[in-house]
Amino acid sequence: MTKEKRYGLVGKCLCGAVGVEVETDQITISVCHCEMCRRWSGMAFAGLAANEYAVTGSGETAIYRSSEWAERAFCANCGANLWYRFLPDDRYVFMAGLFDLPAEAEIHEQIFVDHKADWYEVHPLSRQVTGEEAMKDERRSAARLGWPGNETASY
Repeated sequence: MTKEKRYGLVGKCLCGAVGVEVETDQITISVCHCEMCRRWSGMAFAGLAANEYAVTGSGETAIYRSSEWAERAFCANCGANLWYRFLPDDRYVFMAGLFDLPAEAEIHEQIFVDHKADWYEVHPLSRQVTGEEAMKDERRSAARLGWPGNETASY
């Protein structure tokens, strides 16, 4: 019997006051090019989903409710972005830049590719999803979970 590889990753914010420890079966990066993620991250949001996580350190986190579907967290001291939380299924996606990722980490998919800024290119080898396709998937997920307002929610 082959045991699946598990990754225990430790990351931190810019000032080091907030740490994040995650456990995951695979290190795949998802990239979002929507306008909100571009404004939040300065370009595109590169995130790492994790099965299990713990917030560590002595620093405080602050939460911003960015839409009816999502919250975004940052370090209250240095302002470094920490994670995106999709509220309907309580899914956390952590900023990939918090971690020193191993060489096998790769971009798995990119969403809202039709919303990306003109001054950069998308990774050509990853799955690419338009904003409309991504929202259809998220609305389906929210409806399955009984989340209210899933027909009109925007990113």
